[in-house]
Amino acid sequence: MNLLRTRALWLFLLLGLSTLARAELTIQITKGEGSAVPIAVVPFGWQGAGAAPYDVASVVASDLARTGRFKPVPEKDMLQKPTTAAEIQFQNWRMIDTEVIVIGQVKQQPGGQNLIEFRVFDVLRGEQLLGYQVSSDAAGMRRAAHRISDLIFEKLTGIRGVASTQIAYVALIGDRLKPTYKLIVADADGENARVLLESRQPIMSPAWSPDGRKLAYVSFENGQSQVFVQELRTGARRRVSARMGVNSAPIWSPDGQRLALTLSKGDGNLDIYVLELNSQVLTRLTNWSSIETEPSWSVDGKSLYFTSDRSGGPQIYRIPSSGGSPARVTFEGKYNARPRVSPDGSKIAVVHNDRGNYRIAVVDVARAYTQVITEGSDDESPAFAPNGEMLIYASTAGGRGVLSTVSVDGRFEQRLATSSGEIREPAWGPFPNK
Repeated sequence: MNLLRTRALWLFLLLGLSTLARAELTIQITKGEGSAVPIAVVPFGWQGAGAAPYDVASVVASDLARTGRFKPVPEKDMLQKPTTAAEIQFQNWRMIDTEVIVIGQVKQQPGGQNLIEFRVFDVLRGEQLLGYQVSSDAAGMRRAAHRISDLIFEKLTGIRGVASTQIAYVALIGDRLKPTYKLIVADADGENARVLLESRQPIMSPAWSPDGRKLAYVSFENGQSQVFVQELRTGARRRVSARMGVNSAPIWSPDGQRLALTLSKGDGNLDIYVLELNSQVLTRLTNWSSIETEPSWSVDGKSLYFTSDRSGGPQIYRIPSSGGSPARVTFEGKYNARPRVSPDGSKIAVVHNDRGNYRIAVVDVARAYTQVITEGSDDESPAFAPNGEMLIYASTAGGRGVLSTVSVDGRFEQRLATSSGEIREPAWGPFPNK
């Protein structure tokens, strides 16, 4: 059962684990900051009673830094702090090699609302690139700042930003005698974490529905693996698979009507199935003596990628979602597992054995070319951001499980870690509805 790797079943988490006090994430850039575009996000002005309700500019700057494409100018290095276009002295910003400047103001409005006005300028040309207004109450200021970040990122790159998206992950709290598992959903920057499920039994494999309203996951309640679907807004959940043997690796179809999952059906052999959620009709796609697991849908829903050891070691295969003969996809290396398809369908992220180290690699589907993009020794569980620019994955640092993100070209990387304990099994949610 090397294919399943015992650490993926969380057994490694039960050995000598320190207590996890809380699940909030802190972010540290670990690679690639020097290649980013210098951008100045000047502290926004405030027009209202008392102190400003929120530091919008700092959130925007942090969001843009996490993309790997921009390097915010530290506030201490700013030669001026304009809040209007007329106040900008572009020569001051050129002196410190700034290429883009963002200015703005927050204006108090009747009824507890705040109007956030911001503008983006090309420093070299002295031209405005973007001007926009966002309205928010006090409670929604951070969400509004994420929206501003995404607007700026899309204007400067032509790619939709992901600051307003969410991630899901599993945290393990406690020692090996009394472990507690928590399924957590948080903003993409790790803030606003909330617990969806807490259990004394393992929780695994969270997967977002295409509309971002539900999560499918595996829970070992009652000592047996079971697949549940849970609504984020209400917390309501239902068990959709508790068949004899293994129930694992659920993943939503693009239309949100089906789950692909791995079942053993009591005979001990793992195969890929498709479950119609409304009718509970189950279709078996693979039926070989080898291990087939970890399915992932193609963008159009017409095929599934999965891991199989039928060639003697774990490799990625593709099979029509309606059934048929599988075709091998990966050929480079002796170990390729846990496929995840990019939003445009052109790439597959996999766990790849690179000279004895388990690392995240990206496979170009058309060219069958594999590029290793991480440098760890025990990296796993890759998941694409909805814009396809970044991947989130599980890794280790200082003997603990952490989450990391990496650009698809491997040039930029950052680590998301808790103050103690273990976090694993990340999944990046879809774009929010506009």
